[in-house]
Amino acid sequence: MTSTETATGAAAGGGLADRARRLQALLEILAERGGRLSVLEAATALQVSEATVRRDFTALAEQHLVTRTHGGIVASSVAYDLPVRYRHRGDHSTKERIAATAAGLIEPGSVVGLNGGTTTSATARHIAARPDLAQATHRPALTVVTNALNIATEMVLRPSLRTVILGGVALPQSYELTGPLTSMVMQALWLDTLILGVDGFSIEGTSCHDESEAGIDALMVSRARQVVVVAGSEKLGRHSFAKICSASAVHTLVTDDAADEKVVTDLRAAGVTVLLS
Repeated sequence: MTSTETATGAAAGGGLADRARRLQALLEILAERGGRLSVLEAATALQVSEATVRRDFTALAEQHLVTRTHGGIVASSVAYDLPVRYRHRGDHSTKERIAATAAGLIEPGSVVGLNGGTTTSATARHIAARPDLAQATHRPALTVVTNALNIATEMVLRPSLRTVILGGVALPQSYELTGPLTSMVMQALWLDTLILGVDGFSIEGTSCHDESEAGIDALMVSRARQVVVVAGSEKLGRHSFAKICSASAVHTLVTDDAADEKVVTDLRAAGVTVLLS
């Protein structure tokens, strides 16, 4: 099923009554249709009025996610060519199951940190789509702290969330901010929960491919009350180039049910709670 079909079904059932979710659906349809979308096409796909679509197009343009044209929108270069979060779809995929489980661990009203990566980006989407947060009377319903530009761009669309983005130098391959400025800002903040994406997780600890990313990730770990690693089973029992933190610093691992039993047993023995999705 395409994102367009999913959006259409959700609109018919009232699932897109929340405007922020409708805006996300519009961006997904825009990506599927080659970066150009008309008012009529959007109204048909979402089963809403053209007036509603025009207002939504204006909201997206104000966030610099798209550029308005006569009768529609085109993808904006400022939107990072509709980056990685729109290329890794599939609500029934392993990544989406992991993300949904991790998103359910977040307490309303708390401060949650997310580093960059496809699984953390998926987790951010599931957090933002939680009805209890969207309908919360107390604002912000959640504070999101991230060094990932793509996650911040998506979260800022959610009126119930407060988005804090760390400064620094952007890495084009991951949209993550790193460097002394990132460290300086992160050292002034505390996190209730950190959703940590990694390239490897074994009894020796977590790791990633880039040493500058690892440094910021390690700092985020040190500023978090609890650390939740989100990683597919293919990343378990291995290590990558740069170490982030020891296994003892991780409170929970959310992975899929194909995880190697010995690795899971070893991590549990080390005090890590392992949730299989």
